[in-house]
Amino acid sequence: MTVLGAPFGNVNGAAFRTGNGRRYDEGMKALADRLKERARGLGFVLAGVAAAAEADGFAALRAWLEQGRHGDMEYLSRHGDARRHPRSILDGVRSVLMVALCYDPDGGAPLAGETASPRGRVARYARSADYHRVMWDRLNELAAWLEAERPGCRAVGVCDTAPLLERDFARRAGLGWFGKNAMLLHRRLGSYFFLGALLTDLELPPDAPHETAHCGTCTACLDACPTRAFVGPGVLDARRCVSYLTIELRGPIPEELRPGVGDRLFGCDVCQEVCPWNRRAPAPDPALAARPDLEALDPVELLGLDEEAFRRRFKGTALWRARRRGLLRNAAVVLGNAGGPEALPALRRALADAEPLVREAAAWAIGRIEARGGGPRPAVNGGPTPGLPWA
Repeated sequence: MTVLGAPFGNVNGAAFRTGNGRRYDEGMKALADRLKERARGLGFVLAGVAAAAEADGFAALRAWLEQGRHGDMEYLSRHGDARRHPRSILDGVRSVLMVALCYDPDGGAPLAGETASPRGRVARYARSADYHRVMWDRLNELAAWLEAERPGCRAVGVCDTAPLLERDFARRAGLGWFGKNAMLLHRRLGSYFFLGALLTDLELPPDAPHETAHCGTCTACLDACPTRAFVGPGVLDARRCVSYLTIELRGPIPEELRPGVGDRLFGCDVCQEVCPWNRRAPAPDPALAARPDLEALDPVELLGLDEEAFRRRFKGTALWRARRRGLLRNAAVVLGNAGGPEALPALRRALADAEPLVREAAAWAIGRIEARGGGPRPAVNGGPTPGLPWA
């Protein structure tokens, strides 16, 4: 039996070397292969092992935080140092199994300007049941399998909520490369997938890291960003990103960025939609198929939701993260950008909302619609802001 803590055990009495020069027992290689096979059997479309070491991108993360590009996401700076090494999650960790689940790449409902009344777009990842629960349930099952295979070992599954630089370990595990939109890209899957990780104190042989990038001279994602959120290739200023503005930001959306939000009610997919690697994105995991009621939402209807109605409608979905005040703020901004005179009654009622954030956005939207003379609602194509430095 392999001795926990030893660099390699003696299951079969044979050892081999990986690309990093380390020696590993053949039994651990067989275990790693079975673990990845088990992961695929649970529905993970990708699975690869990385050694647990300091995250490759930790220095870049620290510089990014020091520049303030995380905006109001104080949890990133508060737990910044914990992201240096996965031991902050599991003491004694030696290996990280990275996995991926595909979500629905379909464009879904028609955009504002193509329907009788404005509709607010919802980012693709948020159109299904909350992915955290799907990922956690499968990671927990995978951890239980590993602990049964190697009694006494420890394994912990994480997704999003732990201080782990998932992209770094996914690239190190061979799952893909970093695109210019800062997303992890895979030749076959594109980027419409979630990442999860299983940390263990077993020393599993790592897979070969993904050392090459395949974006070439393409700058489609940088050129298409509607709010010019990219400082440069691979560097995002979250303070300008539509996803941050409509999900993470707790205060008012800066007025100069509101037109760039367009008809996006929750999140943004533009930098993925234009990526050539997403042209043949596969079908989603069945548990993450889009729900028709979440593909596009009526912002006028949203303005009429009280706290209890909001809870009933969105609890258990990704949209819950914005909370009622944030989602209604977004609804008003969408109407300011894409609404016509038929939206004015709902917006005027919102002027009496208990939330100052909602009242301010409603007043702005009313001003925008009235400035257009109450005329036809403008088309919103989500195009980029002119004058991109790399155009």
